[in-house]
Amino acid sequence: MLRVRCLRGGSRGAEAAHYIGSRLRGVFTGWVQRTFQSTQAATASQNTCAADDKATSPVPKDCLVCSYNEWDPLEEVIVGRAENACVPPFSVEVKANTYEKYWGFYQKFGGQRFPKDHLKKAVAEIEEMCNILKREGVIVKRPDPIDWSVKYKTPDFESTGMYAAMPRDILLVVGNEIIEAPMAWRARFFEYRAYRRLIKDYFNSGAKWTTAPKPTMADELYDQNYPIHSVEDRHKLAAQGKFVTTEFEPCFDAADFIRAGRDIFVQRSQVTNYMGIEWMRRHLAPDYRVHIISFKDPNPMHIDATFNIIGPGLVLSNPDRPCHQIELFKKAGWTVIQPPVPLIPDDHPLWMSSKWLSMNVLMLDEKRVMVDANETSIQKMFEKLGISTIKVNIRHANSLGGGFHCWTCDIRRRGTLQSYFG
Repeated sequence: MLRVRCLRGGSRGAEAAHYIGSRLRGVFTGWVQRTFQSTQAATASQNTCAADDKATSPVPKDCLVCSYNEWDPLEEVIVGRAENACVPPFSVEVKANTYEKYWGFYQKFGGQRFPKDHLKKAVAEIEEMCNILKREGVIVKRPDPIDWSVKYKTPDFESTGMYAAMPRDILLVVGNEIIEAPMAWRARFFEYRAYRRLIKDYFNSGAKWTTAPKPTMADELYDQNYPIHSVEDRHKLAAQGKFVTTEFEPCFDAADFIRAGRDIFVQRSQVTNYMGIEWMRRHLAPDYRVHIISFKDPNPMHIDATFNIIGPGLVLSNPDRPCHQIELFKKAGWTVIQPPVPLIPDDHPLWMSSKWLSMNVLMLDEKRVMVDANETSIQKMFEKLGISTIKVNIRHANSLGGGFHCWTCDIRRRGTLQSYFG
């Protein structure tokens, strides 16, 4: 900006006027020259900007990514890897999401591989699961194997990695968009690296690719004095809306969201805070509505073993963790089903999950479901609903923290965007 003092009368006034005029003419002439040069450059490069033109065109018809809900016919899926999986270091956020009987396990093995024999069986189970999905006509993709034992350090913390076993935790597909979740565990900070090759391929096919703001995961993101000593403590804290993650910066795991067309349901949990939910709400508006729901859950982390939508207006609701807003679903005409008590034995190790992985199923379409081969009770429930069961044993894979829904991320389902709620 040209700043000039006010000069009064006579020759000084004339000189000032002449000076101002000459400066303005110079500025204007320079602007014209620059504009002309920019226009010339743009015209000259018209034929070399095909990539720019292409970027603003509609999504290609052969885009590989398109999924709006949890039940349309499944055509392509990412299945996680158990290879090289490591026990996360026993940090405050890991302590808040695991039960006391396993704390010694984390303290002893944090940063090391999971027990070798157990991991070997889990790898074999997931390979068989992939083979069965292929036989059912589903295209299966896998993340890259990575050495998760490598130590890393940021300006705010240091850790080792965990695994790329649960793509549902880190990837959320909404329509033709893949959203990379920022995560909340320090051991999962670099987990996205295992999926980048796949996501670049999907991007090149025409998909949208969004990475949510990456949290620093500094100490301020966690309540360092989170007072948990028992299940009763967890119940009290959860009922008070107190979690180990603070509102210092946005964080969320994708597995705390579950989709039903234009309506997406989410819980505030130990790994998903309100800032993360608000970021998703603003990002997806106005085409999608994000609804917060809550449960009587002493350890909320990932929604799909508590509230799993399996069809249009059809949901499995965990009887041990009742939904506080369930009447809203019933009034909207939804059918709410309480799955039977899981049959998994008490002595089976579940280091990062609960027995209710029995309801963590994967719908191949409205009439086919992938379900645990050992859980005969829930198999009978599905059969009564007219849904045929595809039985697979992933009992050792369960120990790593997930069922069929967790171990997968559906990339393409054959269907259209619709509204099923309100």
